[in-house]
Amino acid sequence: MPSNKILEEKKQVVETLAAKLQSAAAGVLVKYEGIKVSEDTELRAALRKAGVEYTVMKNTLTGRACDIAGYGDMKQYLSGMTAIAFSQDDPIAPAKIMKQFADKINSFEIKAGFVDGGILDQAGVISLAETPSKEVLIGKMMGSLQSSLYSFAYVLQAIIDKDGEAAPAEEAAPQEAPAEA
Repeated sequence: MPSNKILEEKKQVVETLAAKLQSAAAGVLVKYEGIKVSEDTELRAALRKAGVEYTVMKNTLTGRACDIAGYGDMKQYLSGMTAIAFSQDDPIAPAKIMKQFADKINSFEIKAGFVDGGILDQAGVISLAETPSKEVLIGKMMGSLQSSLYSFAYVLQAIIDKDGEAAPAEEAAPQEAPAEA
């Protein structure tokens, strides 16, 4: 039977993870079995650079934290060697980085994830990972707006040019003087 001190430590670890999961924008569960130390170091560096927290914890403790955070349905994916990556700010970063490594390392596998309070299966996480970054989406939107504005300005200029050509033609036509009788 574990001592009360150990139980309290575990309880604190679970509560801390649960609080982080509740405030996270998104997260991903992965099977990290068979990953080399150099690959793990590279993975952790990429996650750190993106502001993503990555932790390896016993499945029972992760499961309890998921229950507290409202992600109890993720417990079904907690088997084998499981790690969790989550981001407080960027909902796409954990999925994108984990997918990059899953594509490079055969034994590294995405299991599930969560975003905006909902649970995603493996296909959902992969779909999220393929979403363009915030900067790319903003660029596309700005390009669309700019294109629309350019087209509008082009149409206005065409109307001005058409009216501009018509006005001088009217002015240039000689008016006949009234005939004197």
